[in-house]
Amino acid sequence: MARKSQIQASTLPLVAIDLGSDSIRAMAAECVDNDMVRILGVEEIHKSCVEHGIIKQPSSDAGFAISRVLQLLANRIGVTELPTAFITTGGRTMKIVDVRHAYDQVRKREVTQALLDRMEKDCRRKIEDHNPTVCVPALVPVYYRLDGVEADSLPTDGKRVAMVEAFYTAFVATKDMQTQLEKAFNQAGRSIEAAFVRPEALFSVFSTADGEQILKDGCAILDMGAQTTTLSIYKGQEYLLCKVIPQGGFHITRAIEDQGITFDLAERLKTECGYAAADLVDKSFRVRVPASPEVGGQLVVTGEELAYQINLKLDEILMPLLEALKPFESRITRLYVTGGGSMLNGIIAYLKQKTSLEVLYGSHARLLTGEVEEKYYEPRYSALVGTILLGADYRLTHPGEEVKKPSFKQKVEDTLVSMFDTPKE
Repeated sequence: MARKSQIQASTLPLVAIDLGSDSIRAMAAECVDNDMVRILGVEEIHKSCVEHGIIKQPSSDAGFAISRVLQLLANRIGVTELPTAFITTGGRTMKIVDVRHAYDQVRKREVTQALLDRMEKDCRRKIEDHNPTVCVPALVPVYYRLDGVEADSLPTDGKRVAMVEAFYTAFVATKDMQTQLEKAFNQAGRSIEAAFVRPEALFSVFSTADGEQILKDGCAILDMGAQTTTLSIYKGQEYLLCKVIPQGGFHITRAIEDQGITFDLAERLKTECGYAAADLVDKSFRVRVPASPEVGGQLVVTGEELAYQINLKLDEILMPLLEALKPFESRITRLYVTGGGSMLNGIIAYLKQKTSLEVLYGSHARLLTGEVEEKYYEPRYSALVGTILLGADYRLTHPGEEVKKPSFKQKVEDTLVSMFDTPKE
């Protein structure tokens, strides 16, 4: 039987996957002139298989969800299969470390993209070999030095040098995050074309939308997710801070639920009429709602009481991050707020009371072209759009790459392993 030919990645749509704690979202898109993004389709499965950024065991549950969402997306955009995707990662264990890696070419030779890729791969391996419990989801170049002289741009312009030094920001997380992610994609029968960290995807969006001057002057991003809230600070070409709190919008809903109502009703109250603080309530209300079955009867909820409960949990989540932000406020100019949790009423006003920075929503709206459904302008899709932009750049610097789908043997091995995985308590 003739061997099936490999698929050129460049012939496929750009596909991004965002693994959230309450859902898995996949976007197919294409980039047009000036980094504009044309969305071809989006699919979402509401399934909880990720906790604090790490895929839960057994990973076969996530594998099925990944396979399903990509097949639904393929059907939506009218293709047979989507065998590969770009992925964003994050989570509570992620930290940043500044690292340097050097390569001596012995004699003066041209610096190629292949050399830079090899240096990055070697640097990752050295970090992981030295620290067996960690993985490196991303190495973001800060700058390069060629024969002792700092390069003004990416050093693949034909210049010939002997010594190449690369200075990176390394995003480091626990090994379990990478292991479970690889298992899930193997079980889905799909491949990861490239992986990026969520802060990198978000900075890619906002720097493109608002201009490179914003990143030169310095800015921070507060990414409010369901189970994690992340603060990232960037200035010039350097990440100054990345701090993750293992709580998010889900925990705010739980705090409302604890007052004696069901989780679903608590979520609805939070999203439809909840405010970040009692003094920000736009219109007061008083409503009688059914209590949870355990409590029985009915409860009276007012707008101010609801906002008070939200504010207590919001302070608990955000104050450690805002304290971490303070030392950098004199060095940067803006704080962007994004993520599904950023849609809470009054969040911008709340943050303006806590910081001296200009506070505004991080928006990818100016990057979308063509007919776009209104919901895709929401902040929870910013990371997907950023992943599409990073994926387009990746294909430009890695032309001719072929899709490498997991072998049947690998899928069987990972499935057997997952059958005997012991779920974590």
